[in-house]
Amino acid sequence: MSFFDQIDKEKMPKHIAIIMDGNGRWAKQRGLDRTYGHQEGLRAVRRLIEAAKKANIAYLTLYTFSTENWNRPEEEIKALMQLMIKAVHDETPELLANNIQIKAIGDLDRLPEETRKALNECIIETSVNTGPAIVLALSYSSRWEITNAVKQIADGVKNGNIKESEINEDLISNYLCTKDIPNPDLLIRTGNEKRISNFLLWQIAYSELYFTDVLWPNFDEECLFKAVVDYQQRERRFGKTSEQVSDIK
Repeated sequence: MSFFDQIDKEKMPKHIAIIMDGNGRWAKQRGLDRTYGHQEGLRAVRRLIEAAKKANIAYLTLYTFSTENWNRPEEEIKALMQLMIKAVHDETPELLANNIQIKAIGDLDRLPEETRKALNECIIETSVNTGPAIVLALSYSSRWEITNAVKQIADGVKNGNIKESEINEDLISNYLCTKDIPNPDLLIRTGNEKRISNFLLWQIAYSELYFTDVLWPNFDEECLFKAVVDYQQRERRFGKTSEQVSDIK
């Protein structure tokens, strides 16, 4: 029996976030340049988008490029940006045909102009779609995001647009990149690393975490559905006791 058949379709996570780790190691194991790992990783992204639609997952956020990744070798960064341009051009017709939206979060102004232009065109073209939203975290890190939110709130207080007494969790959330996106129910990290790597730190306060040793290029729909089955076996208490949760049910 496939893991998809074991899923309770009434208890699907609305939002899954994924730290896609292992492209470089996948390539190294095969004696290939890291660029080939990223290309294979893109194929895994395609598979996961199809799987998300099959399982009716409303939001799928992919940690595509962190602010720390700007410190990688220049040639690798250039290759990644070119791969991104090609991917959005090639995939837009398929995204439109499958009613899938593309969104992006992060310090997008740091992206090269050609990359940013291609991405924006894809976002605009797919904005008419009403199906699953694929959120690309690009030039993103939580520390950057929270720092940016604090600066905006501080400016609001200074200009008299925000009262100090109005600052609460909801207001802070409204100044984050994800203000229009629900918090993740499930965070998956591939590649056998067990850390969060500066990803959605505010948003995953009560997310369920799932770590797998599968390298990202090998991650397929059954791997995703296995994670969902594991998620559905957990009790989400959000700070309450088991008894309180049972009473609510």
